Amino acid sequence: MSLVYFVLWVIFNGRVTAEIVIAGAVISLGLDLFVKRCLHIRFTGANFLRCVKLLPDAVFYGVVLLVEIVRANAAITRLVLAPRIEVEPCLVKFRTQLKTNAARVALANSITLTPGTITVSLEGDELLVHALNREIAAGLEGSIFERLLARMERIADA
Repeated sequence: MSLVYFVLWVIFNGRVTAEIVIAGAVISLGLDLFVKRCLHIRFTGANFLRCVKLLPDAVFYGVVLLVEIVRANAAITRLVLAPRIEVEPCLVKFRTQLKTNAARVALANSITLTPGTITVSLEGDELLVHALNREIAAGLEGSIFERLLARMERIADA
Protein backbone atom coordinates (compact mmCIF):
# COMPACT_ATOMS: atom_id res chain seq x y z
CA MET A 1 0.00 0.00 0.00
CA SER A 2 2.94 2.33 0.57
CA LEU A 3 3.53 2.33 -3.16
CA VAL A 4 -0.09 3.32 -3.85
CA TYR A 5 0.14 6.16 -1.32
CA PHE A 6 3.42 7.30 -2.87
CA VAL A 7 2.05 7.26 -6.43
CA LEU A 8 -1.00 9.26 -5.30
CA TRP A 9 1.31 11.72 -3.53
CA VAL A 10 3.32 12.30 -6.68
CA ILE A 11 0.21 12.59 -8.87
CA PHE A 12 -1.45 15.12 -6.58
CA ASN A 13 1.72 17.20 -6.33
CA GLY A 14 1.88 17.45 -10.10
CA ARG A 15 5.66 17.53 -10.35
CA VAL A 16 8.61 15.45 -9.31
CA THR A 17 11.41 17.01 -7.33
CA ALA A 18 13.81 15.57 -4.80
CA GLU A 19 11.87 17.18 -1.94
CA ILE A 20 8.55 15.78 -3.14
CA VAL A 21 9.98 12.28 -3.59
CA ILE A 22 11.63 12.26 -0.14
CA ALA A 23 8.60 13.73 1.62
CA GLY A 24 6.29 11.38 -0.27
CA ALA A 25 8.34 8.33 0.68
CA VAL A 26 8.38 9.29 4.37
CA ILE A 27 4.68 10.18 4.47
CA SER A 28 3.67 7.06 2.50
CA LEU A 29 5.58 4.74 4.82
CA GLY A 30 4.23 6.53 7.89
CA LEU A 31 0.66 6.37 6.62
CA ASP A 32 1.01 2.68 5.79
CA LEU A 33 2.39 1.96 9.25
CA PHE A 34 -0.42 3.96 10.88
CA VAL A 35 -3.13 2.16 8.89
CA LYS A 36 -1.72 -1.27 9.75
CA ARG A 37 -0.92 -0.69 13.42
CA CYS A 38 -3.54 1.76 14.64
CA LEU A 39 -6.51 1.11 12.40
CA HIS A 40 -5.82 -2.63 12.07
CA ILE A 41 -6.59 -2.55 8.35
CA ARG A 42 -4.76 -4.96 6.11
CA PHE A 43 -5.08 -4.46 2.38
CA THR A 44 -5.06 -7.78 0.61
CA GLY A 45 -5.69 -8.50 -3.04
CA ALA A 46 -9.36 -9.22 -2.30
CA ASN A 47 -9.79 -5.95 -0.37
CA PHE A 48 -8.14 -3.99 -3.16
CA LEU A 49 -10.38 -5.58 -5.79
CA ARG A 50 -13.44 -4.81 -3.68
CA CYS A 51 -12.37 -1.15 -3.49
CA VAL A 52 -11.84 -1.05 -7.24
CA LYS A 53 -15.31 -2.54 -7.81
CA LEU A 54 -16.85 0.08 -5.51
CA LEU A 55 -15.04 3.04 -7.07
CA PRO A 56 -17.57 3.78 -9.88
CA ASP A 57 -20.47 3.62 -7.41
CA ALA A 58 -18.59 5.81 -4.92
CA VAL A 59 -17.93 8.43 -7.60
CA PHE A 60 -21.59 8.29 -8.69
CA TYR A 61 -22.64 8.66 -5.03
CA GLY A 62 -20.47 11.77 -4.75
CA VAL A 63 -22.07 13.27 -7.85
CA VAL A 64 -25.58 12.49 -6.56
CA LEU A 65 -24.67 14.04 -3.20
CA LEU A 66 -23.48 17.23 -4.89
CA VAL A 67 -26.66 17.42 -7.01
CA GLU A 68 -28.85 16.91 -3.93
CA ILE A 69 -26.93 19.60 -2.03
CA VAL A 70 -27.52 22.07 -4.87
CA ARG A 71 -31.22 21.14 -5.10
CA ALA A 72 -31.65 21.47 -1.34
CA ASN A 73 -29.88 24.84 -1.40
CA ALA A 74 -32.35 26.05 -4.03
CA ALA A 75 -35.31 24.80 -1.99
CA ILE A 76 -34.04 26.45 1.19
CA THR A 77 -33.38 29.70 -0.71
CA ARG A 78 -36.97 29.69 -2.01
CA LEU A 79 -38.21 29.00 1.52
CA VAL A 80 -36.20 31.86 3.01
CA LEU A 81 -37.01 34.37 0.27
CA ALA A 82 -40.73 33.61 0.21
CA PRO A 83 -42.98 36.55 1.17
CA ARG A 84 -44.32 34.55 4.09
CA ILE A 85 -41.93 32.13 5.72
CA GLU A 86 -43.72 28.87 6.41
CA VAL A 87 -41.16 26.84 8.23
CA GLU A 88 -42.51 23.87 10.15
CA PRO A 89 -39.48 22.28 11.77
CA CYS A 90 -39.96 18.65 12.65
CA LEU A 91 -38.06 15.68 13.99
CA VAL A 92 -38.35 12.49 11.97
CA LYS A 93 -37.33 9.10 13.27
CA PHE A 94 -36.87 6.29 10.80
CA ARG A 95 -35.10 2.96 10.42
CA THR A 96 -32.62 2.32 7.68
CA GLN A 97 -32.20 -0.98 5.90
CA LEU A 98 -28.42 -0.50 5.70
CA LYS A 99 -26.48 -3.27 7.40
CA THR A 100 -22.99 -1.86 7.99
CA ASN A 101 -22.02 0.92 10.35
CA ALA A 102 -19.96 2.58 7.62
CA ALA A 103 -22.99 2.85 5.33
CA ARG A 104 -25.18 4.14 8.16
CA VAL A 105 -22.64 6.82 9.04
CA ALA A 106 -22.33 7.78 5.37
CA LEU A 107 -26.13 8.13 5.21
CA ALA A 108 -26.22 10.24 8.38
CA ASN A 109 -23.43 12.49 7.09
CA SER A 110 -25.09 12.84 3.69
CA ILE A 111 -28.33 13.91 5.35
CA THR A 112 -26.45 16.44 7.48
CA LEU A 113 -24.57 17.82 4.47
CA THR A 114 -27.85 18.45 2.65
CA PRO A 115 -29.20 21.91 3.64
CA GLY A 116 -32.43 21.89 5.63
CA THR A 117 -31.67 18.64 7.45
CA ILE A 118 -29.38 17.53 10.22
CA THR A 119 -28.94 14.08 11.70
CA VAL A 120 -29.46 14.43 15.43
CA SER A 121 -28.88 10.83 16.39
CA LEU A 122 -27.84 7.51 14.91
CA GLU A 123 -28.39 4.51 17.16
CA GLY A 124 -28.15 1.11 15.54
CA ASP A 125 -30.35 1.27 12.46
CA GLU A 126 -32.48 4.17 13.72
CA LEU A 127 -31.86 7.78 12.67
CA LEU A 128 -33.37 10.89 14.20
CA VAL A 129 -33.31 13.79 11.75
CA HIS A 130 -34.32 17.43 12.19
CA ALA A 131 -35.85 18.93 9.04
CA LEU A 132 -36.96 22.51 8.33
CA ASN A 133 -40.33 21.43 6.99
CA ARG A 134 -42.48 18.38 6.35
CA GLU A 135 -41.74 18.27 2.59
CA ILE A 136 -38.05 17.83 3.24
CA ALA A 137 -38.74 15.26 5.96
CA ALA A 138 -40.97 13.21 3.66
CA GLY A 139 -38.06 12.38 1.35
CA LEU A 140 -35.73 11.01 4.00
CA GLU A 141 -36.87 7.42 4.35
CA GLY A 142 -35.91 5.38 1.30
CA SER A 143 -33.91 8.28 -0.12
CA ILE A 144 -31.58 7.96 -3.08
CA PHE A 145 -28.68 8.05 -0.62
CA GLU A 146 -29.97 4.95 1.13
CA ARG A 147 -30.60 3.11 -2.15
CA LEU A 148 -27.11 3.84 -3.48
CA LEU A 149 -25.45 2.89 -0.19
CA ALA A 150 -27.45 -0.38 -0.10
CA ARG A 151 -26.22 -1.13 -3.62
CA MET A 152 -22.65 -0.46 -2.52
CA GLU A 153 -23.12 -2.81 0.44
CA ARG A 154 -24.32 -5.57 -1.93
CA ILE A 155 -21.30 -5.05 -4.21
CA ALA A 156 -18.93 -5.09 -1.24
CA ASP A 157 -20.43 -8.39 0.00
CA ALA A 158 -20.20 -10.06 -3.39
